[in-house]
Amino acid sequence: MTGFRSPSLGLRALQPAAFGADPSGERLARIRRSPHFKDGVFQNPGGTSRIRPAGSASAFAKIYFDREAKSHRAPNGTIPVHATTLADLARPPATGLRLTWMGHSSVLAEIDGHRVLFDPVWGERCSPFAFAGPKRLHPVPLPLAALGPVDVVVISHDHYDHLDMPTIKALAGTDTLFAVPLGVGAHLEHWGVSAGRLRELDWNESTRIGGLTLTATPARHFCGRGLRNTQHTLWASWVVAGEEHRIYHSGDTGYFEGFKDIGAEHGPFDATMIQIGAYSEFWPDIHMTPEEGVQAHLDLQAGDPAVGAMLPIHWATFNLAPHPWAEPGEGTMRATHKAGVTLAAPRAGEPFEPTDAPPATPWWRAVAKPSVEGWPTWPPVASSGPEPALAGE
Repeated sequence: MTGFRSPSLGLRALQPAAFGADPSGERLARIRRSPHFKDGVFQNPGGTSRIRPAGSASAFAKIYFDREAKSHRAPNGTIPVHATTLADLARPPATGLRLTWMGHSSVLAEIDGHRVLFDPVWGERCSPFAFAGPKRLHPVPLPLAALGPVDVVVISHDHYDHLDMPTIKALAGTDTLFAVPLGVGAHLEHWGVSAGRLRELDWNESTRIGGLTLTATPARHFCGRGLRNTQHTLWASWVVAGEEHRIYHSGDTGYFEGFKDIGAEHGPFDATMIQIGAYSEFWPDIHMTPEEGVQAHLDLQAGDPAVGAMLPIHWATFNLAPHPWAEPGEGTMRATHKAGVTLAAPRAGEPFEPTDAPPATPWWRAVAKPSVEGWPTWPPVASSGPEPALAGE
């Protein structure tokens, strides 16, 4: 087995605090006992995944730096954001379940009287540095301090666009608990979260917080924050079950057959939050396309499109891939319509109740550059001809 070696004290002194900390002691021993840890690293379900871009650097550069393609990778104007207010969140949800997408993969879920915050990223950049790295394309809908008390913060994995040091440090001064995948707790303790507030889980382990059961479920991705990717922290999707409702957050993941098993064990779900952005043919194993995301939703719901609503996440907030900025929204809108799945497509900061006609209008079109053919008609007009092309294809 490949041994785990801590960085030298000299190297560690040069590391920014945002790199976090490597697991050690009993945490590392627990990692080594995990059935999902082999040959010195955590293993993906379904076999080995390519975690680095496939293909040649020149082919990637040709796509990434193409002037026309580049013009589609960012909005043309100000992204519409719902300025979330205390009034939006003060009254309890009528159905017992309300979601507020805060941008990217950050979601506030109010479920059966409890408040769960998934992958909170309030920072300006998803990077260890304040001066470099992908910058936020729209402001956060409300200040973190205005969010109010949160019962539990759920982290899917330790990449910068999901685990943000400034946000965690701010939350460390509250009473919230943290549910994280195995190994990720080392980062949080390094940033001031006490060990007693951590619930650190391996896949298929659960914890009870108030009236909620939180279960870490498998995902197909990878981890790493520092100069070396040691693969010693786990990545996960999450199931949160209350007395009346069940929800699912995918974190980051490639498509795999395990969605069916998760659905059979823990579903059906009133809402799924599914990653559909930052995909590329250069890394097909670790992120999903919109079509794959919709298939994952169906797998989680035992193939029944009439069950639950799908909220697309991991898009619109940061530019992380060469696809057009609006393509994830357009693609998911088309794929859910074709499959008969209920789409929830709110503006960032817009609270909605998934079981009560969630918003689903293409708000992104107002600020995205369309293809030369223009936007397809929405809702689609019945036609015997071919389906209209997605903008940017």
